[in-house]
Amino acid sequence: MTAATPRRALLAVALAAAATATVPGGRSSAAGADRSARTAPTGGAATPATVDNRFWYAHGHWLAGTHHGTAAAAGDRPGLRIDTPVGRTEYQHPHTGKKTTWEYAAWTSPVHRSAVPATEAIASWNARTPAGTWIQIELRPTYTDGVTGPWYVMGRWAAGDGDVRRTSVDGQTDGKSTVWTDTLAVDHPESGLRIRDWQLRLTLHRKPGADGGPLVWLAGAMVSAVPDRFTVPASVPSSGEAHELKVPRYSQETHKGQYPEYDNGGEAWCSPTSSQMIIEYWGGRASASALGWVDRTYKDPQVCHAARSTYDAAYKGCGNWPFNAAYAATYRGLAGVVTRLGSLADLETLVRAGIPAITSQSFRPEELTGAGYGTAGHLMTVIGFTAAGDVIANDPNSADNAAVRRVYKRAEWETIWLRTKRHNAAGKVVSGSGGICYLYAPARPDPARIAALRAVGVL
Repeated sequence: MTAATPRRALLAVALAAAATATVPGGRSSAAGADRSARTAPTGGAATPATVDNRFWYAHGHWLAGTHHGTAAAAGDRPGLRIDTPVGRTEYQHPHTGKKTTWEYAAWTSPVHRSAVPATEAIASWNARTPAGTWIQIELRPTYTDGVTGPWYVMGRWAAGDGDVRRTSVDGQTDGKSTVWTDTLAVDHPESGLRIRDWQLRLTLHRKPGADGGPLVWLAGAMVSAVPDRFTVPASVPSSGEAHELKVPRYSQETHKGQYPEYDNGGEAWCSPTSSQMIIEYWGGRASASALGWVDRTYKDPQVCHAARSTYDAAYKGCGNWPFNAAYAATYRGLAGVVTRLGSLADLETLVRAGIPAITSQSFRPEELTGAGYGTAGHLMTVIGFTAAGDVIANDPNSADNAAVRRVYKRAEWETIWLRTKRHNAAGKVVSGSGGICYLYAPARPDPARIAALRAVGVL
């Protein structure tokens, strides 16, 4: 996604874990803060870790932390549920003005001491929110100067939009860090100030007197401190063999002008279009009833549904990163997270294990041979590699579905994805994504996929 306010090198990728019973020797202890530091490979000597992931998703994880009316739910996909509501609150939706009373319960995670003193943080969550329910996700940082920041709202979310409209809360700040849509960023990283540790707070809401409520399967965050760079060293292809996954192909451009209330289709829908491709690769299908609202004359109605299901009422677009990962996880058996990777070697590891990935990049037309366009921020799906190591991508910015499959030069593609700084067409220095990626995969991955996710630092 591209924010209206400049954002430093951001984060990326989606994950796939939701039951430690399936993750042999799962790293995360039930009570402590575990670490998953990521060292970005450069083809030479090891460099300092730049990414740290921490996600709660197992029954033991949900038993930890502090419960205020919540309880851990067991089962094939453990989660967090409302046990006894601790109070009621009136929420006036900022985009509709509607006031509604909700009862709620909350859970606060253990403190996670990051292995990477970070400049940015992005939360991820996977949840089921039946009609009449929603969740709020907050993150509280403690800085390297010892000061603890406020609870920042990282999202107010529901799978549907009949009760509340899912929304980010832009511009929250304590003078040290600020929330930019889906990302908490240190205001002046050049000062040396960093996020040292953090906690997550989940507040589950339901209509007063109702039974049940939301069920949260996964929650956590990725923090990072990727150094500023205009170029990155080229990685060496990990093998001389071609490998390509059979991922459905959808064009965003065939939806141009559709549903202005969800940002009008076309170039605004790269994120949900990419999400839908991978959801269907894993077998996820929207039901006929779920698609019943879509104009019957529109092709690929599931892409329209993905746009509506990821729309952020504050951002006024479908490119909120964790909203896309949360949407993917509404499909049975899928999990999704946002993270950041270090090189194309990481993507090769995932693809060889059968895991495609959605990546964020920005570039001028001449910087990516064969693209035929430039962009300040665009999502596409990496589905494979040629024998020479070039990238095979499903690029939704294509005239039609048949044109979506592209092959891009390895060195060019790696640079536009991993750099944090670039020059735009006017010569101005602007930000790059720094390796952002969504990872969607089975909530109970097989051993080969567990190994791949661990190898890239997500598990």
